[in-house]
Amino acid sequence: MLNTAVREAILRVLPRVNTPAQYTGGEMNSVVKDHRQVRGKLCLCFPDAYTLGMSHHGLQVLYTIMNNDPQWACERAFAPWLDFERQLRQNRLPLYGLETFTPLAEFDVVGFSLQYEVCYSNLLTMIDLGGIPHFAADRRVSDPLVIAGGPGAQNPELLAPFVDLFIIGDGEESLPWVMEKWMSLKEVAIRD
Repeated sequence: MLNTAVREAILRVLPRVNTPAQYTGGEMNSVVKDHRQVRGKLCLCFPDAYTLGMSHHGLQVLYTIMNNDPQWACERAFAPWLDFERQLRQNRLPLYGLETFTPLAEFDVVGFSLQYEVCYSNLLTMIDLGGIPHFAADRRVSDPLVIAGGPGAQNPELLAPFVDLFIIGDGEESLPWVMEKWMSLKEVAIRD
């Protein structure tokens, strides 16, 4: 497994939080891919608790679609409860994808599902904990592309300073397209 140091550090702080199992991954039907064997890495972020995000059908559909393509590794991250957020900050640990404990800042694309306005502040918390520059204007091509979709993307202006791209409508067709275009741009930038 990649990121064993992050995983071990996380496992050391989990006894100090309630419901620690939601932060360990390894659920039935989760997909773990070797990042060295794929073209790009995507983390689907649900800016609410694990229990709500795991029951969201749209997240499951996008996770399956992206992982069915062998060129992409798709992982998941959820907003931590306050006790785990406090442990991450106190121990200077990043928010990570559940499948490989990869910090959010190391993904190529970080996508948020905006289901309702009350979770907008959780998006900002997740960006901060993930080590991603807060403002879209401060990000470079080496940083993750931060995208957002779902019902909350219909009125994107409030989060526009923090999100690079909003997807309006269903993500089943647009998410693979965005991933392809972004990776093509990154590959050109790396070559130059």
